Amino acid sequence: MLTSEDRMLTTHAGSLPRPSGLETLLIKREQGEAIDQAAFAKAVADGIDWVVARQLESGVDIGNDGEESRVGFQTYVPQRMSGFGGESQRKMLTDMVKFPGYAQMFSERTWSRDKERPKVWNAPQAQTAVEYEPDLADVTFELDQFAASLERSAGSFAETFVTAASPGIVSTTMLRAEDNPDYPRDEDYVMALGHELKKEYDAIVASGHLLQIDAPDLAMERQFMFQDRPLDEFLERVELHIRALNVAVADIPAEKSRLHVCFGNWDGPHIDDCDLAPLLPLLYEAKVGALSLACSNPRHQHEWKVLKANPPPAPMILIPGVIDVTTNYLEHPEVVADRICLYAEVMGDKRRVIAGTDCGFSTFASYQFVADDVAWAKLQMLAEGAALATERLWG
Repeated sequence: MLTSEDRMLTTHAGSLPRPSGLETLLIKREQGEAIDQAAFAKAVADGIDWVVARQLESGVDIGNDGEESRVGFQTYVPQRMSGFGGESQRKMLTDMVKFPGYAQMFSERTWSRDKERPKVWNAPQAQTAVEYEPDLADVTFELDQFAASLERSAGSFAETFVTAASPGIVSTTMLRAEDNPDYPRDEDYVMALGHELKKEYDAIVASGHLLQIDAPDLAMERQFMFQDRPLDEFLERVELHIRALNVAVADIPAEKSRLHVCFGNWDGPHIDDCDLAPLLPLLYEAKVGALSLACSNPRHQHEWKVLKANPPPAPMILIPGVIDVTTNYLEHPEVVADRICLYAEVMGDKRRVIAGTDCGFSTFASYQFVADDVAWAKLQMLAEGAALATERLWG
């Protein structure tokens, strides 16, 4: 994993805008509709070419394939594993319950488009033992498409990464059916996911990419699964998720992986978000080389103080979100530089900071709050802010 040795490096949290035609194909594929496989492969290739070019134009140092081949950052898993069926019934997040006016606005704005919705809150259940397809065909398809796009690209990244869902977010999105004969307890399901996801994680690293594990469950599920339960119960569940994650990365050097944690990617009140302080000691138990955190949204900007009091242990790198991905305001480069320099001070070592975003720009097909052209401009502001921070920090 690269470190910011002589300048401030930039990256982002994974998902990027998708062309509308590709979004339609992804949702049809998730719904089980027949699609033209050749047309789908071409749409994915075109989408990856587009996001690779736009990242490079925007000045991203550590880039990826934008998750172009996936319908959602974690809901892609049932298309790669057997054992899923039916429909999960997730709790409604408390923002929607406590703020019905926001809930109506969110629904009308987000889902009013004349197209099918992806399965965000009604994903399949784990009804029997979950298991990858033997040849990891869909994983290989994605990695091959990214490799081909990188070969076609006129430029190159300093480093590349590929995302994968954490065992925890899979278990809390694709819920365990109560009558699942193979997993009588949730713990059994979570740990089984750790063993299965290891196959995808290993394939990503073997292809020469950094692995980014997307784990919003480690903070966000306070608003979902554990909304009416004591904090201690939620923290116990976080510990379980970290144990399963460590099983999945057992054969991956820490410097080849990074962990993304956020509080949920929506522009709502976030009134019941968990504070960062009780989470940090548990997050530091993850056997990863970097921690990506949402740091620039208005609900959590103040928690740099928590990180300063309890910074990541060396040599773990911090990837603070210095760009918000739910507002179309463009951060001024000076604001971005201020945030980067703040976290360099928090860490006490500028080399262990890489500038990032709070979350992805399109966590699901057809689900995003920032317009495509603004998303690319935000990444440009990230690069410009990093350049200013480099002047301040390195002279």
